[in-house]
Amino acid sequence: MTMTSIPIARGRGGHKRQITYQNLLDIVFSVWVFAGLMSVIEPSPYDFVALLAIPMWFVGGFKIHRVQALILILWTIFLTCGFIALMPYWDAYDSRLYQLQTLYLIISVFCFTLYFGERTIHRAELCMKAYTFGAFVSASVGVLAYFHLIPKPDLFVFEGGRAAGTFKDPNVFGSYLIPAIVFTFQDLLIGAGISRIFSFAAAGMMILGVLLSYSRGSWGTAIFAVLLLIFSSFVTADTAAKRRRIVIMTLFGLGAAILILIVILSQDNIREFFFERATMHKYDEGSTGRFGNQLHSIPMLLERPWGFGPLRFRVIFDIEPHNSYIGGFANDGWLGGTAWILIVLMTCFVGFRLMFVASPFRRLAQAVFPGLFALFLQAFQIDVDHWRQLYLFSGMIWGLEAARQRWRARSAKTAAPPADTAPMAATAREGYG
Repeated sequence: MTMTSIPIARGRGGHKRQITYQNLLDIVFSVWVFAGLMSVIEPSPYDFVALLAIPMWFVGGFKIHRVQALILILWTIFLTCGFIALMPYWDAYDSRLYQLQTLYLIISVFCFTLYFGERTIHRAELCMKAYTFGAFVSASVGVLAYFHLIPKPDLFVFEGGRAAGTFKDPNVFGSYLIPAIVFTFQDLLIGAGISRIFSFAAAGMMILGVLLSYSRGSWGTAIFAVLLLIFSSFVTADTAAKRRRIVIMTLFGLGAAILILIVILSQDNIREFFFERATMHKYDEGSTGRFGNQLHSIPMLLERPWGFGPLRFRVIFDIEPHNSYIGGFANDGWLGGTAWILIVLMTCFVGFRLMFVASPFRRLAQAVFPGLFALFLQAFQIDVDHWRQLYLFSGMIWGLEAARQRWRARSAKTAAPPADTAPMAATAREGYG
Protein backbone atom coordinates (compact mmCIF):
# COMPACT_ATOMS: atom_id res chain seq x y z
CA MET A 1 0.00 0.00 0.00
CA THR A 2 1.20 3.52 -0.81
CA MET A 3 0.24 7.00 0.18
CA THR A 4 -1.70 7.40 -3.05
CA SER A 5 -3.60 4.11 -3.32
CA ILE A 6 -6.01 2.35 -0.96
CA PRO A 7 -7.41 -1.15 -1.65
CA ILE A 8 -11.18 -1.12 -1.13
CA ALA A 9 -12.51 -4.36 -2.65
CA ARG A 10 -11.68 -7.39 -4.70
CA GLY A 11 -12.87 -7.54 -8.30
CA ARG A 12 -13.02 -10.47 -10.65
CA GLY A 13 -10.08 -12.83 -10.40
CA GLY A 14 -9.29 -11.63 -6.89
CA HIS A 15 -7.67 -8.40 -8.09
CA LYS A 16 -7.89 -5.54 -5.64
CA ARG A 17 -9.62 -2.37 -6.75
CA GLN A 18 -7.97 0.75 -5.47
CA ILE A 19 -8.86 4.34 -4.82
CA THR A 20 -5.90 6.34 -6.03
CA TYR A 21 -5.06 9.99 -5.67
CA GLN A 22 -5.71 10.51 -9.38
CA ASN A 23 -9.12 8.85 -9.18
CA LEU A 24 -10.12 10.97 -6.20
CA LEU A 25 -8.84 14.10 -7.93
CA ASP A 26 -10.85 13.34 -11.05
CA ILE A 27 -13.99 12.77 -8.97
CA VAL A 28 -13.53 16.05 -7.09
CA PHE A 29 -12.91 17.98 -10.31
CA SER A 30 -15.97 16.43 -11.93
CA VAL A 31 -18.09 17.48 -8.94
CA TRP A 32 -16.53 20.95 -9.12
CA VAL A 33 -17.41 21.30 -12.81
CA PHE A 34 -20.93 19.93 -12.22
CA ALA A 35 -21.47 22.38 -9.35
CA GLY A 36 -21.07 25.23 -11.83
CA LEU A 37 -24.76 24.77 -12.66
CA MET A 38 -25.74 26.55 -9.45
CA SER A 39 -25.38 30.31 -9.13
CA VAL A 40 -28.84 31.23 -7.93
CA ILE A 41 -27.42 31.13 -4.40
CA GLU A 42 -24.21 32.74 -3.14
CA PRO A 43 -21.72 31.53 -2.27
CA SER A 44 -22.34 28.78 -4.78
CA PRO A 45 -21.54 25.08 -4.17
CA TYR A 46 -19.02 25.62 -6.98
CA ASP A 47 -17.03 27.91 -4.69
CA PHE A 48 -17.06 25.45 -1.79
CA VAL A 49 -15.88 22.56 -3.97
CA ALA A 50 -13.13 24.82 -5.35
CA LEU A 51 -11.76 25.12 -1.81
CA LEU A 52 -11.19 21.36 -1.88
CA ALA A 53 -10.30 20.83 -5.54
CA ILE A 54 -7.57 23.47 -5.95
CA PRO A 55 -5.47 22.54 -2.86
CA MET A 56 -5.97 18.84 -3.59
CA TRP A 57 -4.65 19.30 -7.12
CA PHE A 58 -1.80 21.55 -6.01
CA VAL A 59 -0.30 19.19 -3.42
CA GLY A 60 -0.11 16.37 -5.96
CA GLY A 61 2.33 18.31 -8.14
CA PHE A 62 2.00 19.30 -11.78
CA LYS A 63 3.92 20.02 -14.96
CA ILE A 64 4.06 23.34 -16.82
CA HIS A 65 4.67 23.33 -20.56
CA ARG A 66 6.14 26.46 -22.11
CA VAL A 67 2.94 27.08 -24.09
CA GLN A 68 0.97 27.07 -20.82
CA ALA A 69 3.50 29.41 -19.22
CA LEU A 70 2.89 31.95 -21.99
CA ILE A 71 -0.87 32.17 -21.47
CA LEU A 72 -0.52 32.15 -17.68
CA ILE A 73 1.85 35.12 -17.89
CA LEU A 74 -0.82 37.03 -19.83
CA TRP A 75 -3.45 36.14 -17.23
CA THR A 76 -1.06 37.39 -14.52
CA ILE A 77 -0.54 40.70 -16.34
CA PHE A 78 -4.30 41.10 -16.74
CA LEU A 79 -4.87 40.45 -13.04
CA THR A 80 -2.04 42.71 -11.86
CA CYS A 81 -3.26 45.62 -14.00
CA GLY A 82 -6.70 45.26 -12.48
CA PHE A 83 -5.29 45.62 -8.96
CA ILE A 84 -3.21 48.63 -9.99
CA ALA A 85 -6.32 50.24 -11.52
CA LEU A 86 -8.19 49.47 -8.28
CA MET A 87 -5.78 51.35 -6.01
CA PRO A 88 -7.53 54.77 -6.17
CA TYR A 89 -10.86 53.07 -5.44
CA TRP A 90 -9.81 50.55 -2.81
CA ASP A 91 -12.42 51.86 -0.38
CA ALA A 92 -15.20 51.25 -2.92
CA TYR A 93 -16.62 47.92 -1.75
CA ASP A 94 -18.09 46.85 -5.11
CA SER A 95 -14.86 47.55 -6.99
CA ARG A 96 -12.73 45.75 -4.42
CA LEU A 97 -15.05 42.73 -4.32
CA TYR A 98 -15.12 42.57 -8.11
CA GLN A 99 -11.34 42.47 -8.35
CA LEU A 100 -11.04 39.86 -5.60
CA GLN A 101 -13.53 37.72 -7.52
CA THR A 102 -11.33 38.21 -10.59
CA LEU A 103 -8.38 36.93 -8.56
CA TYR A 104 -10.34 33.81 -7.63
CA LEU A 105 -11.39 33.16 -11.23
CA ILE A 106 -7.84 33.54 -12.53
CA ILE A 107 -6.59 31.13 -9.86
CA SER A 108 -9.17 28.72 -11.26
CA VAL A 109 -7.96 29.21 -14.84
CA PHE A 110 -4.37 28.52 -13.69
CA CYS A 111 -5.64 25.30 -12.11
CA PHE A 112 -7.67 24.20 -15.15
CA THR A 113 -4.88 25.02 -17.59
CA LEU A 114 -2.40 22.82 -15.77
CA TYR A 115 -4.88 20.12 -14.73
CA PHE A 116 -6.01 19.42 -18.29
CA GLY A 117 -2.42 19.41 -19.52
CA GLU A 118 -1.94 15.93 -18.05
CA ARG A 119 -4.07 12.81 -18.59
CA THR A 120 -5.79 15.18 -20.97
CA ILE A 121 -8.31 13.11 -22.90
CA HIS A 122 -9.54 11.22 -19.84
CA ARG A 123 -9.87 14.35 -17.71
CA ALA A 124 -11.41 16.55 -20.39
CA GLU A 125 -14.01 13.96 -21.42
CA LEU A 126 -14.90 13.29 -17.79
CA CYS A 127 -15.35 16.98 -17.02
CA MET A 128 -17.31 17.61 -20.24
CA LYS A 129 -19.72 14.84 -19.21
CA ALA A 130 -20.04 16.39 -15.74
CA TYR A 131 -20.62 19.84 -17.29
CA THR A 132 -23.20 18.47 -19.72
CA PHE A 133 -25.07 16.68 -16.93
CA GLY A 134 -25.13 19.91 -14.94
CA ALA A 135 -26.37 21.85 -17.98
CA PHE A 136 -29.12 19.27 -18.56
CA VAL A 137 -30.25 19.54 -14.92
CA SER A 138 -30.26 23.34 -15.10
CA ALA A 139 -32.14 23.33 -18.42
CA SER A 140 -34.70 20.87 -17.06
CA VAL A 141 -35.32 23.06 -14.01
CA GLY A 142 -35.63 26.16 -16.19
CA VAL A 143 -38.03 24.58 -18.68
CA LEU A 144 -40.20 22.91 -16.04
CA ALA A 145 -40.36 26.13 -14.04
CA TYR A 146 -41.27 28.13 -17.15
CA PHE A 147 -44.33 25.92 -17.67
CA HIS A 148 -45.09 25.87 -13.91
CA LEU A 149 -44.52 22.14 -13.63
CA ILE A 150 -42.47 22.29 -10.42
CA PRO A 151 -43.08 23.95 -7.03
CA LYS A 152 -42.09 27.62 -6.65
CA PRO A 153 -41.35 28.19 -10.34
CA ASP A 154 -40.71 31.91 -9.78
CA LEU A 155 -37.34 31.00 -8.24
CA PHE A 156 -36.13 29.82 -11.63
CA VAL A 157 -37.83 32.30 -13.98
CA PHE A 158 -36.53 35.84 -14.45
CA GLU A 159 -38.81 38.86 -14.15
CA GLY A 160 -40.52 39.33 -17.48
CA GLY A 161 -40.98 35.62 -18.07
CA ARG A 162 -37.55 34.45 -19.16
CA ALA A 163 -36.28 31.03 -18.04
CA ALA A 164 -33.15 31.34 -15.90
CA GLY A 165 -32.81 27.79 -14.60
CA THR A 166 -30.40 27.61 -11.70
CA PHE A 167 -28.89 31.01 -12.59
CA LYS A 168 -29.77 34.55 -11.59
CA ASP A 169 -29.52 35.85 -15.16
CA PRO A 170 -31.24 34.26 -18.19
CA ASN A 171 -28.39 35.46 -20.42
CA VAL A 172 -25.87 33.50 -18.35
CA PHE A 173 -28.24 30.53 -18.27
CA GLY A 174 -28.62 30.46 -22.05
CA SER A 175 -24.90 30.81 -22.65
CA TYR A 176 -24.07 28.15 -20.05
CA LEU A 177 -26.02 25.58 -22.06
CA ILE A 178 -24.20 26.16 -25.36
CA PRO A 179 -21.00 24.11 -24.71
CA ALA A 180 -23.14 21.20 -23.53
CA ILE A 181 -25.35 21.42 -26.63
CA VAL A 182 -22.24 21.24 -28.81
CA PHE A 183 -20.92 18.24 -26.84
CA THR A 184 -24.18 16.30 -27.15
CA PHE A 185 -24.59 17.24 -30.80
CA GLN A 186 -21.13 15.87 -31.56
CA ASP A 187 -22.25 12.55 -30.13
CA LEU A 188 -25.24 12.63 -32.47
CA LEU A 189 -22.96 13.34 -35.43
CA ILE A 190 -20.19 10.83 -34.88
CA GLY A 191 -21.00 8.87 -31.72
CA ALA A 192 -22.10 5.27 -31.51
CA GLY A 193 -24.39 3.11 -29.41
CA ILE A 194 -27.22 3.91 -27.06
CA SER A 195 -25.52 7.10 -25.84
CA ARG A 196 -26.96 8.90 -28.87
CA ILE A 197 -30.49 8.41 -27.53
CA PHE A 198 -29.56 10.18 -24.29
CA SER A 199 -27.65 12.84 -26.23
CA PHE A 200 -30.71 13.52 -28.39
CA ALA A 201 -32.98 13.91 -25.35
CA ALA A 202 -30.45 16.09 -23.51
CA ALA A 203 -29.80 18.28 -26.56
CA GLY A 204 -33.54 18.80 -27.05
CA MET A 205 -34.06 19.89 -23.45
CA MET A 206 -31.08 22.26 -23.55
CA ILE A 207 -32.10 23.79 -26.89
CA LEU A 208 -35.52 24.42 -25.38
CA GLY A 209 -33.79 26.03 -22.40
CA VAL A 210 -31.85 28.39 -24.68
CA LEU A 211 -35.03 29.33 -26.56
CA LEU A 212 -36.95 30.08 -23.35
CA SER A 213 -34.09 32.15 -21.93
CA TYR A 214 -35.00 34.69 -24.65
CA SER A 215 -31.33 35.65 -24.79
CA ARG A 216 -30.64 37.04 -28.25
CA GLY A 217 -26.91 36.55 -27.83
CA SER A 218 -27.37 32.93 -26.77
CA TRP A 219 -29.66 32.23 -29.73
CA GLY A 220 -27.15 33.49 -32.26
CA THR A 221 -24.02 32.02 -30.72
CA ALA A 222 -25.67 28.63 -30.12
CA ILE A 223 -26.43 28.38 -33.84
CA PHE A 224 -22.92 29.52 -34.75
CA ALA A 225 -21.25 27.08 -32.32
CA VAL A 226 -23.20 24.10 -33.68
CA LEU A 227 -22.45 25.13 -37.28
CA LEU A 228 -18.75 25.38 -36.40
CA LEU A 229 -18.86 21.87 -34.94
CA ILE A 230 -20.60 20.51 -38.05
CA PHE A 231 -18.20 22.22 -40.45
CA SER A 232 -15.06 21.09 -38.61
CA SER A 233 -16.37 17.52 -38.25
CA PHE A 234 -17.26 17.36 -41.94
CA VAL A 235 -14.00 18.73 -43.37
CA THR A 236 -11.84 16.56 -41.11
CA ALA A 237 -13.82 13.33 -41.63
CA ASP A 238 -11.54 10.76 -43.22
CA THR A 239 -14.15 8.78 -45.17
CA ALA A 240 -17.11 9.54 -47.42
CA ALA A 241 -19.31 7.39 -45.17
CA LYS A 242 -18.58 9.62 -42.17
CA ARG A 243 -19.38 12.71 -44.20
CA ARG A 244 -22.70 11.22 -45.31
CA ARG A 245 -23.56 10.41 -41.72
CA ILE A 246 -22.71 13.95 -40.60
CA VAL A 247 -24.97 15.38 -43.32
CA ILE A 248 -27.83 13.01 -42.45
CA MET A 249 -27.58 13.66 -38.69
CA THR A 250 -27.34 17.41 -39.31
CA LEU A 251 -30.55 17.36 -41.32
CA PHE A 252 -32.20 15.21 -38.65
CA GLY A 253 -31.09 17.61 -35.89
CA LEU A 254 -32.22 20.62 -37.92
CA GLY A 255 -35.63 19.06 -38.42
CA ALA A 256 -35.98 18.32 -34.71
CA ALA A 257 -34.95 21.89 -33.79
CA ILE A 258 -37.48 23.36 -36.25
CA LEU A 259 -40.18 21.09 -34.83
CA ILE A 260 -39.39 22.27 -31.28
CA LEU A 261 -39.52 25.89 -32.46
CA ILE A 262 -42.87 25.41 -34.22
CA VAL A 263 -44.43 23.76 -31.17
CA ILE A 264 -43.15 26.47 -28.83
CA LEU A 265 -44.19 29.36 -31.07
CA SER A 266 -47.67 27.90 -31.47
CA GLN A 267 -48.47 29.44 -28.07
CA ASP A 268 -49.51 33.07 -28.49
CA ASN A 269 -47.78 34.50 -25.42
CA ILE A 270 -44.48 32.78 -26.22
CA ARG A 271 -44.62 33.82 -29.88
CA GLU A 272 -45.24 37.49 -29.03
CA PHE A 273 -42.44 37.61 -26.48
CA PHE A 274 -40.09 35.76 -28.83
CA PHE A 275 -40.47 38.33 -31.60
CA GLU A 276 -40.35 41.19 -29.13
CA ARG A 277 -37.00 39.94 -27.81
CA ALA A 278 -35.70 39.46 -31.36
CA THR A 279 -36.01 43.17 -32.12
CA MET A 280 -33.85 46.12 -31.02
CA HIS A 281 -34.62 47.45 -27.53
CA LYS A 282 -34.69 50.97 -26.20
CA TYR A 283 -31.67 50.37 -23.96
CA ASP A 284 -29.66 49.51 -27.09
CA GLU A 285 -30.49 52.71 -28.94
CA GLY A 286 -29.63 56.39 -28.59
CA SER A 287 -26.61 58.27 -27.28
CA THR A 288 -27.22 57.02 -23.75
CA GLY A 289 -28.07 53.46 -24.78
CA ARG A 290 -25.76 50.46 -24.62
CA PHE A 291 -23.93 51.21 -27.86
CA GLY A 292 -23.94 54.96 -27.36
CA ASN A 293 -22.24 54.62 -23.99
CA GLN A 294 -19.63 52.33 -25.48
CA LEU A 295 -18.79 54.92 -28.15
CA HIS A 296 -18.64 57.73 -25.58
CA SER A 297 -16.29 55.71 -23.38
CA ILE A 298 -13.60 55.18 -26.03
CA PRO A 299 -12.20 58.77 -26.16
CA MET A 300 -12.38 58.92 -22.36
CA LEU A 301 -10.37 55.71 -22.04
CA LEU A 302 -7.76 57.02 -24.48
CA GLU A 303 -6.98 59.68 -21.87
CA ARG A 304 -6.77 57.24 -18.96
CA PRO A 305 -3.90 54.71 -19.10
CA TRP A 306 -5.31 52.87 -16.08
CA GLY A 307 -8.90 53.00 -17.27
CA PHE A 308 -11.83 53.86 -15.02
CA GLY A 309 -10.97 51.17 -12.47
CA PRO A 310 -12.73 47.83 -11.79
CA LEU A 311 -16.51 48.13 -12.04
CA ARG A 312 -16.30 51.94 -12.40
CA PHE A 313 -17.82 52.10 -15.90
CA ARG A 314 -21.29 51.89 -14.40
CA VAL A 315 -20.50 54.72 -11.97
CA ILE A 316 -19.86 57.00 -14.95
CA PHE A 317 -22.59 55.78 -17.32
CA ASP A 318 -25.14 54.24 -14.90
CA ILE A 319 -24.94 50.98 -16.83
CA GLU A 320 -22.43 48.20 -17.41
CA PRO A 321 -20.38 48.36 -20.64
CA HIS A 322 -22.05 45.21 -22.05
CA ASN A 323 -18.86 44.59 -23.99
CA SER A 324 -16.02 42.66 -22.35
CA TYR A 325 -13.44 44.09 -24.74
CA ILE A 326 -14.25 47.68 -23.83
CA GLY A 327 -14.66 46.46 -20.25
CA GLY A 328 -11.12 45.09 -20.29
CA PHE A 329 -9.72 48.57 -20.96
CA ALA A 330 -12.22 50.26 -18.62
CA ASN A 331 -11.53 47.91 -15.69
CA ASP A 332 -7.84 47.19 -16.19
CA GLY A 333 -6.34 50.02 -18.24
CA TRP A 334 -4.43 49.97 -21.51
CA LEU A 335 -2.03 47.18 -20.57
CA GLY A 336 -4.70 45.02 -18.94
CA GLY A 337 -7.08 45.51 -21.86
CA THR A 338 -4.33 44.60 -24.30
CA ALA A 339 -3.53 41.47 -22.28
CA TRP A 340 -7.20 40.48 -22.42
CA ILE A 341 -7.32 40.96 -26.22
CA LEU A 342 -4.15 38.87 -26.59
CA ILE A 343 -5.60 36.13 -24.41
CA VAL A 344 -8.68 35.94 -26.62
CA LEU A 345 -6.75 36.07 -29.92
CA MET A 346 -4.18 33.49 -28.85
CA THR A 347 -6.86 31.16 -27.45
CA CYS A 348 -8.79 31.43 -30.72
CA PHE A 349 -5.65 30.67 -32.74
CA VAL A 350 -4.87 27.64 -30.59
CA GLY A 351 -8.50 26.50 -30.56
CA PHE A 352 -8.93 26.59 -34.33
CA ARG A 353 -5.61 24.85 -34.84
CA LEU A 354 -6.64 22.09 -32.44
CA MET A 355 -9.90 21.68 -34.35
CA PHE A 356 -8.43 21.36 -37.82
CA VAL A 357 -4.88 19.99 -37.43
CA ALA A 358 -4.64 16.21 -37.06
CA SER A 359 -3.83 15.00 -33.54
CA PRO A 360 -5.32 12.68 -30.90
CA PHE A 361 -7.02 15.77 -29.43
CA ARG A 362 -8.83 17.05 -32.52
CA ARG A 363 -12.18 15.39 -31.90
CA LEU A 364 -12.26 16.65 -28.31
CA ALA A 365 -11.27 20.17 -29.40
CA GLN A 366 -14.15 20.16 -31.89
CA ALA A 367 -16.51 19.53 -28.98
CA VAL A 368 -14.94 22.09 -26.64
CA PHE A 369 -13.78 25.10 -28.62
CA PRO A 370 -17.03 26.07 -30.43
CA GLY A 371 -18.67 26.70 -27.04
CA LEU A 372 -15.73 28.82 -25.90
CA PHE A 373 -15.66 30.72 -29.18
CA ALA A 374 -19.38 31.43 -28.67
CA LEU A 375 -18.48 33.09 -25.36
CA PHE A 376 -15.84 35.23 -27.05
CA LEU A 377 -18.45 36.34 -29.59
CA GLN A 378 -20.97 37.13 -26.87
CA ALA A 379 -18.31 39.25 -25.19
CA PHE A 380 -19.05 41.88 -27.86
CA GLN A 381 -22.56 42.41 -26.49
CA ILE A 382 -22.44 41.36 -22.84
CA ASP A 383 -19.96 41.23 -19.96
CA VAL A 384 -18.63 37.66 -19.76
CA ASP A 385 -15.42 38.28 -17.80
CA HIS A 386 -16.87 36.83 -14.59
CA TRP A 387 -18.56 33.80 -16.16
CA ARG A 388 -17.04 30.64 -14.70
CA GLN A 389 -17.34 28.61 -17.89
CA LEU A 390 -15.05 31.07 -19.67
CA TYR A 391 -12.19 30.10 -17.35
CA LEU A 392 -13.02 26.40 -17.39
CA PHE A 393 -12.95 26.10 -21.18
CA SER A 394 -10.02 28.48 -21.64
CA GLY A 395 -8.03 26.26 -19.29
CA MET A 396 -9.22 23.14 -21.10
CA ILE A 397 -8.16 24.45 -24.52
CA TRP A 398 -4.68 25.37 -23.30
CA GLY A 399 -4.40 22.03 -21.54
CA LEU A 400 -5.25 20.34 -24.84
CA GLU A 401 -2.62 22.43 -26.61
CA ALA A 402 0.06 21.51 -24.07
CA ALA A 403 -0.82 17.84 -24.51
CA ARG A 404 -0.70 18.22 -28.29
CA GLN A 405 2.73 19.84 -28.11
CA ARG A 406 4.05 17.02 -25.93
CA TRP A 407 2.52 14.45 -28.29
CA ARG A 408 4.20 16.14 -31.28
CA ALA A 409 7.58 16.12 -29.55
CA ARG A 410 7.21 12.45 -28.72
CA SER A 411 5.96 11.61 -32.22
CA ALA A 412 8.97 13.32 -33.76
CA LYS A 413 11.25 11.03 -31.76
CA THR A 414 9.36 7.86 -32.61
CA ALA A 415 8.37 8.88 -36.19
CA ALA A 416 4.70 8.26 -35.34
CA PRO A 417 2.18 9.38 -38.02
CA PRO A 418 0.29 12.56 -37.05
CA ALA A 419 -3.23 11.21 -37.28
CA ASP A 420 -6.10 11.88 -34.91
CA THR A 421 -7.01 8.22 -35.24
CA ALA A 422 -3.97 7.28 -33.14
CA PRO A 423 -4.94 4.66 -30.56
CA MET A 424 -6.15 6.27 -27.37
CA ALA A 425 -4.52 3.52 -25.33
CA ALA A 426 -1.11 4.52 -26.63
CA THR A 427 -1.88 8.13 -25.91
CA ALA A 428 -2.90 7.27 -22.36
CA ARG A 429 0.31 5.33 -21.81
CA GLU A 430 2.28 8.41 -22.77
CA GLY A 431 0.48 10.39 -20.11
CA TYR A 432 -1.64 12.53 -22.42
CA GLY A 433 -4.87 10.59 -22.43
